[in-house]
Amino acid sequence: MSKDYYKILGVDKSASQDDVKKAFRKLAHEHHPDKNKGNAGAEQKFKEASEAYSVLSDDAKRKQYDTFGSTGGGFNTGQGGFNGGAGFGGFDFSGFQQGGFGQGQGGVEFDLGDIFSEFFGGGGRRPRKGRNIQVDVELSFKDSIFGLEKEVFVNGKHLAVKIPPGIENGQGLRVGGEGEDGPAMHDGRQANKGDLIVRVWVKDHPIFRKEGFNLIMELPIKLTTALAGGVMNVETLDGTIELKIPAGTSHGEILRAKGKGVPYEQTGSVFGTGGKRGDLLIVTHVEMPRKLSKRAHQLIDELKGEGI
Repeated sequence: MSKDYYKILGVDKSASQDDVKKAFRKLAHEHHPDKNKGNAGAEQKFKEASEAYSVLSDDAKRKQYDTFGSTGGGFNTGQGGFNGGAGFGGFDFSGFQQGGFGQGQGGVEFDLGDIFSEFFGGGGRRPRKGRNIQVDVELSFKDSIFGLEKEVFVNGKHLAVKIPPGIENGQGLRVGGEGEDGPAMHDGRQANKGDLIVRVWVKDHPIFRKEGFNLIMELPIKLTTALAGGVMNVETLDGTIELKIPAGTSHGEILRAKGKGVPYEQTGSVFGTGGKRGDLLIVTHVEMPRKLSKRAHQLIDELKGEGI
Protein backbone atom coordinates (compact mmCIF):
# COMPACT_ATOMS: atom_id res chain seq x y z
CA MET A 1 0.00 0.00 0.00
CA SER A 2 1.31 3.42 -0.87
CA LYS A 3 1.26 6.24 1.64
CA ASP A 4 -1.58 8.77 1.53
CA TYR A 5 0.44 11.98 1.41
CA TYR A 6 -2.71 14.13 1.43
CA LYS A 7 -3.89 12.45 4.65
CA ILE A 8 -0.43 12.82 6.23
CA LEU A 9 -0.51 16.60 5.63
CA GLY A 10 -4.23 16.84 6.43
CA VAL A 11 -5.24 18.43 3.10
CA ASP A 12 -7.65 17.52 0.28
CA LYS A 13 -6.49 16.33 -3.14
CA SER A 14 -7.70 19.67 -4.50
CA ALA A 15 -5.49 21.63 -2.08
CA SER A 16 -3.48 24.47 -3.59
CA GLN A 17 0.30 24.62 -3.33
CA ASP A 18 -0.10 27.35 -0.74
CA ASP A 19 -2.37 25.08 1.35
CA VAL A 20 0.18 22.24 1.08
CA LYS A 21 2.96 24.56 2.19
CA LYS A 22 0.99 25.90 5.16
CA ALA A 23 0.05 22.39 6.27
CA PHE A 24 3.67 21.22 6.12
CA ARG A 25 4.95 24.26 8.01
CA LYS A 26 2.44 23.60 10.79
CA LEU A 27 3.39 19.92 11.11
CA ALA A 28 7.13 20.62 10.81
CA HIS A 29 6.90 23.22 13.57
CA GLU A 30 4.95 20.82 15.80
CA HIS A 31 7.05 17.69 15.26
CA HIS A 32 10.53 19.10 14.57
CA PRO A 33 13.20 16.85 16.19
CA ASP A 34 14.84 19.82 17.88
CA LYS A 35 11.63 20.44 19.81
CA ASN A 36 10.96 16.76 20.53
CA LYS A 37 14.33 15.28 21.50
CA GLY A 38 14.04 11.57 22.22
CA ASN A 39 10.47 11.40 20.90
CA ALA A 40 10.59 8.74 18.19
CA GLY A 41 6.92 9.25 17.33
CA ALA A 42 7.39 12.94 16.63
CA GLU A 43 10.50 12.25 14.59
CA GLN A 44 8.60 9.72 12.45
CA LYS A 45 5.73 12.19 11.89
CA PHE A 46 8.26 14.87 10.89
CA LYS A 47 9.86 12.51 8.36
CA GLU A 48 6.48 11.48 6.94
CA ALA A 49 5.39 15.11 6.62
CA SER A 50 8.69 16.04 4.91
CA GLU A 51 8.34 13.11 2.51
CA ALA A 52 4.75 14.09 1.69
CA TYR A 53 5.74 17.73 1.15
CA SER A 54 8.64 16.76 -1.11
CA VAL A 55 6.13 15.14 -3.47
CA LEU A 56 3.01 17.31 -3.22
CA SER A 57 4.93 20.61 -3.40
CA ASP A 58 6.34 19.68 -6.82
CA ASP A 59 3.80 19.73 -9.66
CA ALA A 60 5.50 16.97 -11.68
CA LYS A 61 5.95 14.63 -8.71
CA ARG A 62 2.42 15.34 -7.51
CA LYS A 63 1.00 14.41 -10.91
CA GLN A 64 3.01 11.17 -10.86
CA TYR A 65 1.80 10.42 -7.34
CA ASP A 66 -1.84 11.11 -8.23
CA THR A 67 -1.49 8.74 -11.19
CA PHE A 68 0.48 5.91 -9.61
CA GLY A 69 0.75 6.37 -5.86
CA SER A 70 -2.86 5.95 -4.78
CA THR A 71 -3.17 2.65 -6.65
CA GLY A 72 -0.28 1.01 -4.81
CA GLY A 73 1.69 0.98 -8.04
CA GLY A 74 5.06 1.36 -6.38
CA PHE A 75 5.64 5.10 -6.26
CA ASN A 76 8.58 5.44 -3.89
CA THR A 77 10.18 8.70 -2.82
CA GLY A 78 13.08 7.13 -0.98
CA GLN A 79 15.15 5.14 -3.45
CA GLY A 80 13.58 5.64 -6.82
CA GLY A 81 10.52 3.35 -6.98
CA PHE A 82 10.62 0.74 -9.75
CA ASN A 83 14.08 -0.51 -10.50
CA GLY A 84 16.15 -3.66 -10.60
CA GLY A 85 18.25 -2.88 -7.55
CA ALA A 86 17.60 -0.89 -4.41
CA GLY A 87 14.23 0.73 -3.93
CA PHE A 88 10.59 -0.37 -4.04
CA GLY A 89 9.85 0.27 -0.41
CA GLY A 90 13.43 -0.12 0.80
CA PHE A 91 13.91 -3.72 -0.42
CA ASP A 92 16.78 -4.90 -2.54
CA PHE A 93 15.76 -7.25 -5.38
CA SER A 94 19.17 -7.24 -7.03
CA GLY A 95 19.94 -10.80 -5.96
CA PHE A 96 16.49 -12.26 -6.60
CA GLN A 97 17.50 -14.38 -9.59
CA GLN A 98 20.19 -16.00 -7.47
CA GLY A 99 17.82 -16.57 -4.58
CA GLY A 100 18.82 -13.49 -2.63
CA PHE A 101 16.40 -11.12 -1.00
CA GLY A 102 17.95 -8.31 1.07
CA GLN A 103 16.21 -5.76 3.20
CA GLY A 104 17.86 -2.35 3.00
CA GLN A 105 17.07 -0.88 6.39
CA GLY A 106 16.56 -3.73 8.79
CA GLY A 107 19.87 -5.47 8.43
CA VAL A 108 18.09 -8.80 7.76
CA GLU A 109 19.14 -11.03 4.90
CA PHE A 110 17.00 -13.90 3.53
CA ASP A 111 17.84 -16.70 1.12
CA LEU A 112 14.70 -17.70 -0.76
CA GLY A 113 16.28 -20.95 -1.90
CA ASP A 114 16.84 -22.08 1.67
CA ILE A 115 13.37 -20.98 2.74
CA PHE A 116 11.67 -22.77 -0.16
CA SER A 117 13.73 -25.89 0.51
CA GLU A 118 12.52 -26.00 4.10
CA PHE A 119 8.88 -25.80 3.01
CA PHE A 120 8.94 -27.96 -0.10
CA GLY A 121 11.83 -30.35 0.52
CA GLY A 122 13.83 -29.15 -2.45
CA GLY A 123 17.17 -29.01 -0.68
CA GLY A 124 18.53 -32.09 -2.43
CA ARG A 125 18.11 -30.50 -5.85
CA ARG A 126 19.71 -27.21 -4.93
CA PRO A 127 23.05 -27.14 -3.07
CA ARG A 128 23.13 -24.74 -0.16
CA LYS A 129 25.17 -21.62 -0.65
CA GLY A 130 28.23 -20.68 1.30
CA ARG A 131 27.96 -18.15 4.08
CA ASN A 132 27.55 -14.48 3.34
CA ILE A 133 30.29 -12.07 4.37
CA GLN A 134 29.42 -8.61 5.66
CA VAL A 135 31.72 -5.61 5.57
CA ASP A 136 30.99 -2.11 6.84
CA VAL A 137 31.93 1.04 4.96
CA GLU A 138 31.63 4.64 6.11
CA LEU A 139 30.68 7.42 3.71
CA SER A 140 30.63 11.17 3.95
CA PHE A 141 27.17 12.70 3.62
CA LYS A 142 28.08 14.18 0.24
CA ASP A 143 29.27 10.82 -1.14
CA SER A 144 26.03 9.18 0.04
CA ILE A 145 24.03 11.74 -1.92
CA PHE A 146 25.93 11.54 -5.21
CA GLY A 147 27.12 7.92 -5.01
CA LEU A 148 30.56 6.58 -5.90
CA GLU A 149 32.63 3.43 -6.31
CA LYS A 150 34.02 2.24 -2.99
CA GLU A 151 36.89 -0.23 -2.76
CA VAL A 152 36.58 -3.00 -0.19
CA PHE A 153 39.03 -5.77 0.70
CA VAL A 154 37.56 -9.27 1.11
CA ASN A 155 38.78 -12.82 0.55
CA GLY A 156 42.27 -11.54 -0.16
CA LYS A 157 41.25 -9.26 -3.01
CA HIS A 158 40.08 -5.72 -3.65
CA LEU A 159 36.58 -5.22 -5.02
CA ALA A 160 35.05 -2.02 -6.41
CA VAL A 161 31.47 -1.72 -5.12
CA LYS A 162 29.15 0.81 -6.76
CA ILE A 163 27.31 2.87 -4.14
CA PRO A 164 24.10 4.30 -5.68
CA PRO A 165 23.06 7.93 -5.17
CA GLY A 166 20.87 8.68 -2.17
CA ILE A 167 21.74 5.55 -0.19
CA GLU A 168 20.34 5.45 3.33
CA ASN A 169 22.32 5.06 6.53
CA GLY A 170 22.51 1.38 7.46
CA GLN A 171 21.43 0.11 4.04
CA GLY A 172 23.02 -3.10 2.77
CA LEU A 173 24.18 -3.77 -0.78
CA ARG A 174 24.53 -7.35 -2.05
CA VAL A 175 27.41 -8.45 -4.30
CA GLY A 176 26.60 -11.94 -5.53
CA GLY A 177 29.15 -14.76 -5.30
CA GLU A 178 31.78 -12.88 -3.30
CA GLY A 179 31.13 -14.60 0.04
CA GLU A 180 32.52 -17.83 1.51
CA ASP A 181 32.83 -21.03 -0.52
CA GLY A 182 29.88 -23.38 -0.28
CA PRO A 183 30.22 -26.84 1.29
CA ALA A 184 31.27 -29.80 -0.85
CA MET A 185 28.33 -32.09 -1.71
CA HIS A 186 28.31 -35.89 -1.40
CA ASP A 187 28.22 -36.23 -5.19
CA GLY A 188 31.33 -34.10 -5.59
CA ARG A 189 29.55 -30.89 -6.57
CA GLN A 190 30.58 -27.61 -5.01
CA ALA A 191 27.81 -25.49 -3.57
CA ASN A 192 27.54 -21.90 -4.76
CA LYS A 193 29.53 -19.24 -2.97
CA GLY A 194 27.78 -16.93 -0.58
CA ASP A 195 27.36 -13.23 -1.18
CA LEU A 196 29.11 -10.12 0.05
CA ILE A 197 26.88 -7.74 1.99
CA VAL A 198 28.25 -4.20 2.09
CA ARG A 199 26.64 -2.29 4.95
CA VAL A 200 26.83 1.49 4.45
CA TRP A 201 27.05 3.97 7.33
CA VAL A 202 26.63 7.66 6.51
CA LYS A 203 28.21 10.43 8.57
CA ASP A 204 25.97 13.26 9.72
CA HIS A 205 26.38 16.62 8.01
CA PRO A 206 26.60 19.81 10.08
CA ILE A 207 24.24 21.68 7.73
CA PHE A 208 22.16 19.33 5.58
CA ARG A 209 19.79 16.48 6.24
CA LYS A 210 18.04 14.23 3.73
CA GLU A 211 14.29 13.78 3.47
CA GLY A 212 13.20 11.69 0.48
CA PHE A 213 14.67 13.24 -2.67
CA ASN A 214 15.13 16.61 -0.98
CA LEU A 215 17.85 18.10 1.18
CA ILE A 216 16.90 20.42 4.04
CA MET A 217 18.98 23.13 5.69
CA GLU A 218 18.37 26.06 7.99
CA LEU A 219 19.48 29.57 7.05
CA PRO A 220 19.87 32.44 9.53
CA ILE A 221 18.90 35.79 7.99
CA LYS A 222 19.04 39.31 9.43
CA LEU A 223 15.84 41.11 10.35
CA THR A 224 16.54 43.83 7.77
CA THR A 225 16.97 41.20 5.03
CA ALA A 226 13.70 39.55 6.05
CA LEU A 227 11.90 42.91 5.87
CA ALA A 228 13.45 44.38 2.73
CA GLY A 229 14.64 41.28 0.89
CA GLY A 230 18.03 40.73 -0.64
CA VAL A 231 20.45 38.18 -2.04
CA MET A 232 22.55 35.81 0.07
CA ASN A 233 25.35 33.41 -0.80
CA VAL A 234 24.36 29.92 0.31
CA GLU A 235 26.61 26.85 0.42
CA THR A 236 25.14 23.73 -1.22
CA LEU A 237 26.66 20.33 -1.92
CA ASP A 238 27.35 21.63 -5.45
CA GLY A 239 29.07 24.82 -4.31
CA THR A 240 27.93 28.35 -3.54
CA ILE A 241 24.70 29.74 -5.04
CA GLU A 242 23.02 33.13 -4.85
CA LEU A 243 19.67 32.84 -3.11
CA LYS A 244 17.05 35.55 -3.47
CA ILE A 245 15.33 36.41 -0.20
CA PRO A 246 11.91 37.92 -0.98
CA ALA A 247 10.88 41.04 0.91
CA GLY A 248 8.64 40.20 3.84
CA THR A 249 10.12 36.74 4.41
CA SER A 250 8.87 35.37 7.72
CA HIS A 251 10.58 33.14 10.28
CA GLY A 252 10.34 29.50 9.25
CA GLU A 253 9.61 30.25 5.59
CA ILE A 254 10.72 27.55 3.17
CA LEU A 255 12.70 28.70 0.14
CA ARG A 256 13.47 26.22 -2.63
CA ALA A 257 16.68 25.83 -4.65
CA LYS A 258 15.53 23.59 -7.49
CA GLY A 259 17.71 20.71 -8.61
CA LYS A 260 20.13 20.91 -5.67
CA GLY A 261 18.87 17.81 -3.88
CA VAL A 262 19.28 14.04 -4.28
CA PRO A 263 19.74 12.53 -7.76
CA TYR A 264 16.94 10.18 -8.77
CA GLU A 265 18.02 6.56 -9.08
CA GLN A 266 16.93 4.63 -12.21
CA THR A 267 13.48 6.21 -12.50
CA GLY A 268 13.70 7.51 -16.05
CA SER A 269 12.33 4.33 -17.64
CA VAL A 270 9.09 4.62 -15.68
CA PHE A 271 8.31 8.27 -15.09
CA GLY A 272 10.49 9.99 -17.65
CA THR A 273 12.51 11.72 -14.94
CA GLY A 274 15.96 10.35 -15.73
CA GLY A 275 18.77 12.68 -14.71
CA LYS A 276 16.60 14.86 -12.48
CA ARG A 277 17.29 15.72 -8.87
CA GLY A 278 15.30 16.70 -5.84
CA ASP A 279 15.45 20.17 -4.39
CA LEU A 280 17.22 21.94 -1.54
CA LEU A 281 14.62 23.24 0.93
CA ILE A 282 15.95 26.19 2.91
CA VAL A 283 14.18 27.00 6.18
CA THR A 284 14.69 30.63 7.17
CA HIS A 285 15.51 31.68 10.71
CA VAL A 286 15.10 35.40 11.23
CA GLU A 287 17.71 36.57 13.74
CA MET A 288 16.49 39.19 16.18
CA PRO A 289 19.17 41.69 17.34
CA ARG A 290 19.94 41.47 21.05
CA LYS A 291 21.32 44.99 21.36
CA LEU A 292 20.23 48.13 19.56
CA SER A 293 22.12 51.35 19.17
CA LYS A 294 20.50 54.70 19.86
CA ARG A 295 20.25 55.30 16.11
CA ALA A 296 18.57 51.88 15.64
CA HIS A 297 16.01 52.75 18.31
CA GLN A 298 15.25 55.98 16.50
CA LEU A 299 14.76 54.14 13.22
CA ILE A 300 12.47 51.62 14.89
CA ASP A 301 10.40 54.45 16.34
CA GLU A 302 10.08 55.82 12.80
CA LEU A 303 8.91 52.41 11.59
CA LYS A 304 6.35 52.31 14.36
CA GLY A 305 5.05 55.62 13.07
CA GLU A 306 4.61 53.95 9.69
CA GLY A 307 2.55 51.22 11.31
CA ILE A 308 5.22 48.55 10.83
